[in-house]
Amino acid sequence: MVKISLLFPGQGSQQVGMGKELAEAYPVCREVFSKADKVLGESLSELIFSGEEELKRTENTQPALLTVSTGIWEILREKGITADFAAGHSLGEYSALVAAGALSFEDACAAVRKRGQWMEEAVPAGKGTMAAVLGMDRDLLQKITDEASETAGAVQPANFNASGQIVISGTAEGVAAASELAKSRGAKRVIPLTVSGPFHSSLMEPAAEKMKEHLKNVEISEPKIPVVANVTAEETKDPEEIRELLYKQIYSPVLWEDTIHKLVEEGSDTFIELGPGKVLSGLVKKVSRRARVLPVYDMETLDKAVKVLTEE
Repeated sequence: MVKISLLFPGQGSQQVGMGKELAEAYPVCREVFSKADKVLGESLSELIFSGEEELKRTENTQPALLTVSTGIWEILREKGITADFAAGHSLGEYSALVAAGALSFEDACAAVRKRGQWMEEAVPAGKGTMAAVLGMDRDLLQKITDEASETAGAVQPANFNASGQIVISGTAEGVAAASELAKSRGAKRVIPLTVSGPFHSSLMEPAAEKMKEHLKNVEISEPKIPVVANVTAEETKDPEEIRELLYKQIYSPVLWEDTIHKLVEEGSDTFIELGPGKVLSGLVKKVSRRARVLPVYDMETLDKAVKVLTEE
């Protein structure tokens, strides 16, 4: 029995023109773009299709990715595809909750626009950053970030993406110090990331507090399929727990490697990545070589995925 997990990408996956081909071909996808424009009171669609610099702004990137991912899921649903689990990387968790029926698309769209704004405002430009550390054990990197936090400035693991692929986040000084320590203690490479803030670090707590207040007034239902949460890498179906985890998610590490392990343990053997790029598909393969991954982001990949899924 095939078990399907839906995976939704987060910030960094965005591309100008994403979803355009599918929105033009499928009214059900186009309708999602129209809903986003209405919720935000501006043409997010136009920005997604031709926005360049504007699309890179966190407050635009977040609703844009949510819109594209949800539009793709609506096409798959229309074609009779169902799923057993859902998970999303950071921002993608909102897309997962929409797909699982826990959040309305409209509420999620309004929420991630605010989320993006508050994350941008939490730390002045240039004061915080992130870096990818390759080829280092997570326990050793935790010790290194603890050490750097005491001497240089706050820094912590932010994304446990795959074995030997961990992103750290914090103050510019803290990340620089941790990067040097990691290199001196055996990391294969440390790559500074071009980001607008120190996401998933304690520096994001001011944004998290604002999000907590906003989420109090958002209706969250029990998801129709289990959603594996970033903060715990466990399935969650309780609406109040979901609310709490969405708040904590802003300043806590994304346990993505653990999330994929959890889905594999639950018997998931097929993973559909709904959105631009193939980043999450690549990370799944690092965790489970036997897993079947189907990225869907344009007509060609859509047709391929539907063919594979409907021939079984």
